[in-house]
Amino acid sequence: MTTSALRVSVIGTGYLGATHAAAMAELGFEVIGVDVDPAKVELLASGRVPFHEPGLPELLQTHLATGRLTFTTDLAAAVAASDIHFVCVGTPQQSGSTAANLDYVEAAVSGIARAMTHDGLVVGKSTVPVGTGERLRVLLDALVPDGVDAELVWNPEFLREGRAVEDTLHPDRIVIGGASENAERMLRSLYAAPVAAGTPVIACDLPTAELVKVSANAFLATKISFINAIAELCEVAGADVTVLADALGHDARIGRRFLGAGIGFGGGCLPKDIRALTHRAGELGAPRIASLLRRVDEINMAQRERVVELAIAACDGSVLDARIAVLGAAFKPDTDDVRDSPALSVAAALHLRGAQVSVYDPAASETGRRTFPTLAFAASLDDAVRNADVVLVLTEWPEFTTASPAALAMLVRGRTVIDGRNCLDADAWRAAGWTVHALGRATPAETRSAVFA
Repeated sequence: MTTSALRVSVIGTGYLGATHAAAMAELGFEVIGVDVDPAKVELLASGRVPFHEPGLPELLQTHLATGRLTFTTDLAAAVAASDIHFVCVGTPQQSGSTAANLDYVEAAVSGIARAMTHDGLVVGKSTVPVGTGERLRVLLDALVPDGVDAELVWNPEFLREGRAVEDTLHPDRIVIGGASENAERMLRSLYAAPVAAGTPVIACDLPTAELVKVSANAFLATKISFINAIAELCEVAGADVTVLADALGHDARIGRRFLGAGIGFGGGCLPKDIRALTHRAGELGAPRIASLLRRVDEINMAQRERVVELAIAACDGSVLDARIAVLGAAFKPDTDDVRDSPALSVAAALHLRGAQVSVYDPAASETGRRTFPTLAFAASLDDAVRNADVVLVLTEWPEFTTASPAALAMLVRGRTVIDGRNCLDADAWRAAGWTVHALGRATPAETRSAVFA
């Protein structure tokens, strides 16, 4: 079979699957996206994306027009028409546990196996606990029809929300786990364009491939929690964690990325992945990494409480009836994803303490409203800060970092801003009459005793 003749099915068309399907079409393949949700399939088939991801709507519309990309709820038909089947379903945290819920992955592999009419390759992209692939291979072998040769391998995803299209088309590495020579050859053919552009391919065993993504996320989470732990020391010592991070970042062994102190990490990957890895490490008898990651998680969650404490201190010890503007709902810029959002966690905590909270986000207000229906969401930045006693900047959108502090000062009731992301020009804000508090950065002497008592 020639490379161009390879046909691809993508099972699960959420954030990962929809992006992967559109990118495979961009690489020249016929792709069928499959989902159990008819509304989602209808939306994607009409060229609309049910979440915010820069560049994806345009890519989707392009390849719906070329005919290389289609969407369906008919799993059997999609599998029968395809040679390579990507499993891109979610692995959320289990209810009442830190373990990953593998129901969707198992259902996808079972459905693919039963529907296979000819030899094919099943490729896991979902993030799963180590050891999952071996169990799924047993499941696949048990369900695939007689006479059909099916192989399961793992090809983890490394997408960053807000950069997902670029990361799929131009990945910084391609990991292929547990593949036979033929399976590896097929995947190298599928990824021929990025490989030709210089993307390295790491071929490894199945457990290593399963561990790559969660290990990467665990390392990034550890780096973030490390700088946030140092930020606490900077606060009490009168140091500036941003300058400190700049100095550390010049060390080639460390690097500057992910050394931004602030409110901490959130989203649909890092929190659940480090918790699932902690759980799996405990099951397998690896207590050191489990203990380390529990502390990483604790430090991260404590950062949210620190912002709440700063807001209460700025309101003279009580936020009851105080008007607080929360700028940001998404867990990071360039997405509308509010899963485990630090910003909304803080907003909800202040709301429960009696504050009148007004949240604004350029892209995530609607998803935030669905997740936290008791919170008030403003239609604009100006509306959010109008008559506010305290302003909290909790997602580093450019609209917030480039806003005029002088213009905003004319709208508020109290000129106090808490920079939960260390993303503002503190000197410019102070020059406009604001009192600025930022995690891990030295506060002017006249306000230090009040804030850090």
